[in-house]
Order: sequence, then structure tokens, then C-alpha cells
Amino acid sequence: DDIAIITINRPDQRNAINREVRAGLFDAFAQLHADDAIRVGILTGSGDKAFCAGADLKEMAQLGLAVLPPGFFPVLGDNVHVEKPVIAAVNGDAFAGGWMFAQMCDLVVASRAARFGITEAKVGRGFPWAAPLIHMIPQKVMAEILMTGVPLSAQRAYEIGFVNRLAEPGQTLEEAMKLAREIAANAPLTVAAAKHLIALATDMGRSAALTAAQHAFDRVYRSEDAQEGPRAFGEKRKPVWKNR
Repeated sequence: DDIAIITINRPDQRNAINREVRAGLFDAFAQLHADDAIRVGILTGSGDKAFCAGADLKEMAQLGLAVLPPGFFPVLGDNVHVEKPVIAAVNGDAFAGGWMFAQMCDLVVASRAARFGITEAKVGRGFPWAAPLIHMIPQKVMAEILMTGVPLSAQRAYEIGFVNRLAEPGQTLEEAMKLAREIAANAPLTVAAAKHLIALATDMGRSAALTAAQHAFDRVYRSEDAQEGPRAFGEKRKPVWKNR
């Protein structure tokens, strides 16, 4: 219906990111953004061992790339634009680029059996994409994660605020769907503006963000849905959102 599930499907390779995965994600995110019938996206991995183990190191070695070219990986909020919220359903280990994929999503639901790690220091690689993490978790916790490369448990990731909800193993997608339905039931223009507001508040100072947020929500206030919501509340029925 109004929820799209995007699955990285290389379970035998721990859903590592190769050329086909990169191309598939670019295409899937473009479809998610363009389809007006979709309200929420979910990104997950196949199997129960790994959400994503990061870049396919065998392919990296074959390519022999020193510095990755711009736009090499599909990153929401960087080189990929999707107005709708995207939930990471972390069914297993999220290491390196797998952490990056969880980080770029708006919300994270994780299996209690999952682990999270930025492990590049162990193989001599880099993680410039981790810069936004400073707005998500405490500075000294971030330093430990980056410098040691030691993975966190899902419980610890939840405690530091990187994970929104925990799920029992095998129920991660179900829990993510529950969260997605809660979001999809709300006014889509307001939800999209909320996502934009968070980006504004992250990138700007307080005063500039407040001013920009007024502009971002102007369309929401003037929409048909802004009239439909209070009307439905008064009539004790579910609102019928028109996304306009």
C-alpha cells in the first residue's frame, strides 16, 4: 500500500555493497521519491545475519580506488533526495557502510541481536560520511566508536540514541512496519516538513533555523489537509489526507 520496502539482497555476502547494490539503491530511492502513493520507505537487509556489512572489500581491492569518487554510494540527504521518511530496519550487523546506511535513515529499528560498528580503522579505510554523527550521539562516544572500531550492541546503540526501537530477532521488519504505519497515518505534508525541519535545525544556527522553518511550514498551514485534520477530529473520524 503506502509503505515501500527496499531490501539489500546478498545474504551470502552479508549484504555487502557492490556495484549492483549501489545501482539498485539509487533506482529504488528514485522510485520512492517519485511515487506519490508511497508515504514511508523501509530499508532492510536479507537474512538474519547482517543488515549490511559495508563495502564489498573484494570489489574495492579490484577497483583499486584510493579516494572514492563523489556520489559513489547512494546517501540520503547527500546525493540522494527523498522527501518521505525512511526507516532502517536493521535485521543484523550494520558495519562500516552498513552503519552509514542506518545513519542516513530518519529512524532506526534494530534487532536485539544486531551490532553496529564503524570498523574502517581496522582495515585502514576512511569514514568522512560519519561527520553528521556528531549531531546524533555524544562526542566522546563517537570518538570511541571511530577510534576503536569495536562494534556496539543494539542495546547500547539504543541507549545512546542512535536506535529508536528494539525488536526481537526475526521481528525487526514487523516492528519497522508498525512504526511506518504510525507515520503513514499522519498528514504527509506535515511529515515531510518535519523531516525538512530536522535537516534545517542540524545545518543552521538557532535563529536561522527558526526563520527557515516558518517558510518550510507555510505550505502545510495553507494546505487542504490542514483543514481536513481538525474537521475529522470534530467529526470523530479518520482524516482523509490529500497531500495538498
